Formats: sequence, structure tokens, C-alpha cells
Amino acid sequence: MSERTETVELRAALLRLRRATGLPVVFGGLLHDGRRLRIAELDGAVTPALRGLAVSTGSGLGGKCLRLSRPCAVTDYPAARHITHEYDRPVSVEGLRSVIAVPLVVRRKVRGVLYGALRDALPIGERVFDAAVAAARDVEQALAVRDETRRLLAAERQAVPGPSWEEVRQAHGELHALAPRVPDPELRARLLAVCGRLETAATGPARPVELTLTPRELDVLAAVAPGATNAAAADRLGLRPETVKGYLRSAMRKLGARTRWEAVVTARRAGLLP
Repeated sequence: MSERTETVELRAALLRLRRATGLPVVFGGLLHDGRRLRIAELDGAVTPALRGLAVSTGSGLGGKCLRLSRPCAVTDYPAARHITHEYDRPVSVEGLRSVIAVPLVVRRKVRGVLYGALRDALPIGERVFDAAVAAARDVEQALAVRDETRRLLAAERQAVPGPSWEEVRQAHGELHALAPRVPDPELRARLLAVCGRLETAATGPARPVELTLTPRELDVLAAVAPGATNAAAADRLGLRPETVKGYLRSAMRKLGARTRWEAVVTARRAGLLP
């Protein structure tokens, strides 16, 4: 995922957190060297004291959050006994007292931290805590999707000659499943273009057919083609298993197929799937 897109995702999560909780100040950043986090996004700050601040693992509240890979909070930052105090000056300049820090964890690796803060020494309530965790989960999902997208695009560019058609079909299904989840229109268009190249490589130019499938019906067929269950396909596409089943029935009816496998084969022969 590009740095610009990561920043957009982080900024949007912070805005949602502030609106949901009424916290006067929210901020955060991502790790760029595996150990140090740089505060890049702030909302509600009245001074530049925190912007660009580099937070090391183990130092301050954010550093403790990085080291433990779990949410941490203090009611009165300057007086807190369970954190180190390397960053007391910028925190004091901004006038922050009660602070929560929530890690962004993707595949067991901490990728960044979201913060929320009050200017009074008041306990962080459960509602604020839950909202901060939910905002972090949103960023984590976006990071995971972009990581997988980047991996697939890199694999497509560097693919060795002669991949099996099953590998092409699996890549096609994964890309089709990822595309609707990507908010960046440019990246989404690139994904769909790659899908088109995979289809052409596997089937040649599609033959005209009278019956066409909707994009969602094609997504479901592509997801189950490698042998995935309805539940697995639903999880990949962000749908309910019952919804996947409904799309399968509709596709089977249009293709005149009695089973999902017959539908997949028919769609491939028609050039609708690789």
C-alpha cells in the first residue's frame, strides 16, 4: 500500500473515532522502520508539538503499546507511574492528561498506533475504549487488504512462464474478491484490469453468450471455483453464507447448471471465468 493511501486510511479512522467519542484530540502514526513510530496525523490539536514526534518501542504510552501489542491508557499522563516520560514536554505543551493508545496489528505485527486524549485527568470510559478499538480494526483490515493486493500484483508482474491454469484461476478469484473492498478507485481499476488479463490468458477472447452474470454472481463463482465452501467464500467476499448461496442459485439457473461445479465449468467455457 502506498504511503499516501495509508495516510488516508489513518486519517479517516481518526475522524470516525473523534466523531464517535467526542474526544477533543486524536492522533496516530505508522511504523516505518519496524521500531519507531512517527506521529503523522492529528485532529483537534491546537499546537504543533506532537506532529512528527518519533516514538520508540517501550518509550512513553505509545511505546508501551507497541511493545505489549495491546491497548494502554493513563488517566493523568504526567503523573503516570507505569510508563516512561521521554515525551512529557510535547504532551504537556498540547495540554493532554488522559490518553489511550491502541495498536494496529496485522498478521501479529504491530504496524502503528491510534491515540485519543482528553485535556482533563478523567478515566477513559468503556464506550471510548470500544470505539478506539473499532477504529483500529478498520485500519487493520484496510492494511491487510492492501498488503494482499500488493502481493498479488507483484506476483502477477513477476510470474514465471508457464503457471498452471489452476494458479491463474485462484489468483483471478482472489483479485475479484479483493477489488470491491479497495476504496482507492485507481487501485481498484488496476485490480480489475489484472482480472481481465487473467481471463484473456486463460480463455482467449470471450465468446458472446446470450446469458450474462452479474458482477456479484461472477465473484461468487470465482470464489467457489477452487473448492471453497459457501462459508469460506462468504468470508472472502464480505457476505453472509446465505447470500453466497443465493448468488450461486441465480448463476446456476442462468447457466442451466445443476451443481456449482457444472456452473463453474460452463462459465469457464463461456469465457466468463478463467
